[in-house]
Amino acid sequence: MKMDSTTLVIGLVVLGLLAGYLSGLVGIGGGIIMVPVLVFFFGFTQHKAQGTTLALLMIPVGIFGVMNYHKTGNVDIKTALLLCCGFVLGSYLGSKTAISLSQDALRKIFAVLMFIVAIRMFFQK
Repeated sequence: MKMDSTTLVIGLVVLGLLAGYLSGLVGIGGGIIMVPVLVFFFGFTQHKAQGTTLALLMIPVGIFGVMNYHKTGNVDIKTALLLCCGFVLGSYLGSKTAISLSQDALRKIFAVLMFIVAIRMFFQK
């Protein structure tokens, strides 16, 4: 990944923001959002997307998984750090939104999001 590309840096921070927001909103964000976006829009392999996403969550829950991915060259630390920047703010904003929604609305948002991602992943070549 070339870190001198302003568009790439902004895109990764926005992805972190979106994933953090959805994490705070419906309790998901890391794997279900970041992995597909890194694969579909940033050209990452599935392994590199998973390893990089796990890296942003490594302290404390994913440290051993990150170590395994890192040993095989499947972690992009610079990308993980940029995603973290957006994720922190996004998770705060998402949680603020979530607590203002009804349980029914929140459940429906979660269901629609999961359906869209599942269909996209199922038909991806």
